[in-house]
Amino acid sequence: MTIATTPSSAEADHQRESPHRRRSAVQDSPSSVAVAVAFLILMATYFLIPVYVLLTAATKTQSRLSQGGGLSLSTHLLSNIESLFTEDGHIFLYWVVNSVIYAVGGAAIGTLLASMAGYALAKYSFPGRELIFNVVLGGVLVPATALALPLFLLFAHVHLTNTYWSVLLPSIVSPFGVYLSRLFASAAVPDELIEAARLDGAGEFRIFWQIARHLMGPALVTIFLFQFVVIWNNFFLPLIMLQNQKLFPVTLGLYTWQSQVSRSPELQVLVVVGSLISVLPLMIMFLALQRFWRSGLSAGAVK
Repeated sequence: MTIATTPSSAEADHQRESPHRRRSAVQDSPSSVAVAVAFLILMATYFLIPVYVLLTAATKTQSRLSQGGGLSLSTHLLSNIESLFTEDGHIFLYWVVNSVIYAVGGAAIGTLLASMAGYALAKYSFPGRELIFNVVLGGVLVPATALALPLFLLFAHVHLTNTYWSVLLPSIVSPFGVYLSRLFASAAVPDELIEAARLDGAGEFRIFWQIARHLMGPALVTIFLFQFVVIWNNFFLPLIMLQNQKLFPVTLGLYTWQSQVSRSPELQVLVVVGSLISVLPLMIMFLALQRFWRSGLSAGAVK
């Protein structure tokens, strides 16, 4: 006579959990963690080296910079910054303000228009919807430099060249933002919620502004950051559109100084310091808005 024995509950739990524990042990092994940390440190070093070189160059005098100067920090950063902002009647301050106007204004308006267009393409059915979306996708593939000359001819025809509008208006168009908004609205805004809001008497714009806009928050932050970076680094369009130096963005202004270095060598250190200053708004923007990305990732993980 044989007696069937059944494993205890503790042994059964051990048998069920052992594969998971083995996977966790492999994933969290000291060697794998060390390799991952080493790779991250290597990548961080690779991307931070140009920033460090720019920082060290901005702390040197013109004579030391022209001689190479090495990678050691000097003590002339504050004096260089003062010279930067006082050069040519505080013209660099005009360039910074112009870049902020172009980047913040263009990114904010472009994000709003892109989110509305993407939401409409995702949630409304109307003739030609897919055709419009395909045209938007085609706009994503067209490089901005190919549109600069036609835009100049258009703005010259309406006498808007050499104005803020000649740089600001083209910046509010974001085909990629429309594409991303449609994808995110399709996934993040339930049709049942829209129908419930309509039954409660809410209008279409109110539904978008008070419901869909909040659910699309992570996508809107992403679109805003992409637009901000693209507009802040924009160079070719202002080069074509603008002649007045007081309307230049930082990129074009530093380029004009760099082109004059052969005649005025003292501008070289100002270009370096100005390049360092121009990077700071991008860093601040990414650090200030990263919590919205994290909240979007967490919401997606829970859902």
